[in-house]
Amino acid sequence: MNTDRKIRLTPEGKVRLEKELAHLRNERIPDISRLIQEATGDGDISDNSEYEEMKDEYMYLESRVHELENTLEHAEIIEGGSGDGSVQLGSRVTVRDEDGIEETWLIVDSVEASSSENRVSSDSPVGKALLGCRAGDRATVDTPGGAYTYSIVTVE
Repeated sequence: MNTDRKIRLTPEGKVRLEKELAHLRNERIPDISRLIQEATGDGDISDNSEYEEMKDEYMYLESRVHELENTLEHAEIIEGGSGDGSVQLGSRVTVRDEDGIEETWLIVDSVEASSSENRVSSDSPVGKALLGCRAGDRATVDTPGGAYTYSIVTVE
């Protein structure tokens, strides 16, 4: 992870990452460590694919813990939006697509982006197109399938 830039998190994003870190440290890593110890205590592990999978998972979890610690160490907490009505990091934006369907998105740093939670990265094509827009503006996003235009309904 590049730590040259400040990682800007919403208060909710910071809490979410802290919870994930605590879960990994207090539950997942101890569980997988216990399973690995049990597997090594059961005898020959030289040709045990389950044991290898557990070791790989343990390494992944350790890596994720390090990533989360680094992110939280370099985090700057942002409050919602810019205050001047334009879309900025932390803004909650309601958009209407070309079919008239409205969605509300929170504009966040890439580390807390989640499409399933309507948290759009400011680094994504959609996020970049929305930054600086105000209610009533239109933002066009170039996609491989062609340009797509959103109308900005509200900015909070």
